[in-house]
Amino acid sequence: MVTKNQIKLISSLHQKKFRQLHQLFIAEGQKVIQELLDAQFELEHIYATAPLFEGVSASRFSVCTTDDLKKISALTVPNNCLAVFKIPSTSDYKAEGLLLALDSIRDPGNLGTILRICDWFGITQIICSPDTVDLYNPKVIQATMGSISRVNVVYTELLPLLETTSLPVFGTFMDGENIYKMTLPTQGIIVMGNEANGISTAIEAVIENRIAIPRFGALQKTESLNVATATAIILSEFCRNA
Repeated sequence: MVTKNQIKLISSLHQKKFRQLHQLFIAEGQKVIQELLDAQFELEHIYATAPLFEGVSASRFSVCTTDDLKKISALTVPNNCLAVFKIPSTSDYKAEGLLLALDSIRDPGNLGTILRICDWFGITQIICSPDTVDLYNPKVIQATMGSISRVNVVYTELLPLLETTSLPVFGTFMDGENIYKMTLPTQGIIVMGNEANGISTAIEAVIENRIAIPRFGALQKTESLNVATATAIILSEFCRNA
């Protein structure tokens, strides 16, 4: 059973300000929760319709009904389990290897998918502008499918970072150089821009390497690619000959 106070707390975690206030976030679905448990994220409590997780203390597990889960879930159709975890302390990034920088990515699904893509290609560091969607948004957590446990995400102002880094900086633009004809390094920072507006003007000014994914369609009328799709293509090219 889920108490009224628990419902109030968990429901509040759907909003960023309360996640920051309580330093807690929610995860839904057995795979995502198990990935976080395996990665040693600190568990606050699990609510599930059946005893699904081995090794979880009885004091941190409650069997509840589907109706209870509907009251606390961030999903339109609730899963059979929901967990509350503590937000871990932030680790700083290291200026080595390939890093992805996200300039004002706003869609939770895009951020979560980008984390999965980075996990797939072995990119372990993402640097987000402060106005990028919150990493612990329930929709982001859901879209990562557990990859959040293997990719370090840091929020910071991008401009001073890019102005001072010793790594080459790459940015994606419609008029950039064809990525399929470039010799790409094994180290650098790749900047991906906002879904609607692309890379901001201030950030664009400090990018020395402009890259593009060419269009092959006969009509050439598609304006742009989804940012997560573009990220997958670009990381594939950077990693292909690594």
